[in-house]
Amino acid sequence: MNQDISSLRRVFDQKGLHKEELQSNPFDQFHLWFEDAVKAEPFDPNAMTLSTISPENRPASRIVLLKGIDSRGLIFYTNYQSEKGMHLAGNPFASVVFWWGQNQRQVRIDGVVERISPQQSDEYFSSRPKDSQLGAWISKQSAVIPDRDWLSQRCDQFTEQFGDDPIPRPPHWGGYRIVPDLFEFWQGQPSRLHDRFRYIMEGGRWVTERLAP
Repeated sequence: MNQDISSLRRVFDQKGLHKEELQSNPFDQFHLWFEDAVKAEPFDPNAMTLSTISPENRPASRIVLLKGIDSRGLIFYTNYQSEKGMHLAGNPFASVVFWWGQNQRQVRIDGVVERISPQQSDEYFSSRPKDSQLGAWISKQSAVIPDRDWLSQRCDQFTEQFGDDPIPRPPHWGGYRIVPDLFEFWQGQPSRLHDRFRYIMEGGRWVTERLAP
């Protein structure tokens, strides 16, 4: 590697974050920042890093896409039999992080993950492109497979099986909701003296506190 990794850095120069400007409800603050990210980010402002814990207490992280927000939490979809699905079945606590580089912002959200209703999963699945619907049947997500040909053969199999008929949602695929008990909003600032505010749920209400950078 020719590049000196230690020299990779950027100057943070965006407007600071002040407690009096924050929304009292972190969901409202998230909505404001997410709208800003949609305007500023050229690709995938809804991408978030999801971290789960294995039965051996080892963390695992991967990028998933936020696909909905309701009054209880943040919604994403995946294969229930995937690594993350198996982790969540054994330990429902998880954390997600959004990084919006254009705005020099990061949001971390911790909470308990629950499955959404089958009806809600059906509704979203029916809205997906057909090739994405087929992919949910084709892939045994996170399983070891022999080669790429194995996927091609399953693609042919399910394409022929469903033909032009509507494709139902596989029973092993659906949505999860992260029900937050912690939000942290991070705004990059000069001299690495970043602004950080944490919302935590205490006694049924959100409490906001500033953290050292």
